[in-house]
Amino acid sequence: MFNTCLSLFVAFSMHVGLSGDYNQVHPHARCNMDDFMFGTYYNSEHRVSTYVGKTLGPIDHNWTLEYGLVTGYKSYDVVPLLRYTNDGWFVAPAYEIGNNYGVVIGWEYKF
Repeated sequence: MFNTCLSLFVAFSMHVGLSGDYNQVHPHARCNMDDFMFGTYYNSEHRVSTYVGKTLGPIDHNWTLEYGLVTGYKSYDVVPLLRYTNDGWFVAPAYEIGNNYGVVIGWEYKF
C-alpha cells in the first residue's frame, strides 16, 4: 500500500476590512509530517504561494494555530503565515500595501 503525507484541499475565503479585489477560491496541496507542514496554494492575489511552518495545538476548543513563512505575495518576497483553524474553518490576519489591515475568514474542504 502506498503511504503519503500529501493532502488536497480547496478553500473559500472572505476578505474583511480590505479594499482590494481578491480571489476567493484557493486550490491547495499540503504535506503534514508530525507538527511540520509545507505546501502550495493559489493565493488571494491570483498568484501561487509556497509555505513551510508548524502546527501548534489544539489550543482551545479544538482550535489549532498554524504559523510559518509563505512566498508569493506582492508586498514582500517572504511574509509570516498565521492561521487559527478548526474543523476546516480558518481565520488569518491580512495586510494590504498602504498599511491597511484586515482579516481573512474561510472554510477549507479536504478531498
